[in-house]
Amino acid sequence: MDRFDDRDRPGALEGMDHRILAAFRACGADPRVGGTARVLSWAGEHGALWLAAGLAGAAADGARRGAWLRGTALVAGAHVVSMGVKRVVRRPRPAHVEPLVRTAGRHSFPSSHATSATAAAVAFGILGVRVVPPLAAAMCLSRLVVGVHHPSDVAAGAALGALTARAGARWMRGGACD
Repeated sequence: MDRFDDRDRPGALEGMDHRILAAFRACGADPRVGGTARVLSWAGEHGALWLAAGLAGAAADGARRGAWLRGTALVAGAHVVSMGVKRVVRRPRPAHVEPLVRTAGRHSFPSSHATSATAAAVAFGILGVRVVPPLAAAMCLSRLVVGVHHPSDVAAGAALGALTARAGARWMRGGACD
């Protein structure tokens, strides 16, 4: 029986992070996959796609305009929180793969694209929009395909986005804050 040593765990997790990222990044060699990932990267910069979707929902759905605007505010808030965490953690972007896109910043943890995408999936999902979760999942995976985040960055960003949106769900629907 092998003895578990806590000192071995971070190295094993980092190695797994590297291998998973390298596999996803290799998928970006297919021009269709790489091109799609680049478009998602551009559209998700600073949560732009999700903020635009929320504002469009507010404009189109007058009966639930307030809920749409509060959901959009949750997405923006999740993005701001992720940027703050990045500045505290300061994890560098992956250096073992060649990125397909340029990034706005040099810090990797958590993925702000994943944070805002998942916050949108949760918030707009509450409003019954079913197309957002698969698009949000594609956005999250695109960060690996373009080679600018470790898988743990994306997972942490998705968790942060989900938690932020769930924490504000009652407020979003027009109730008091949870």
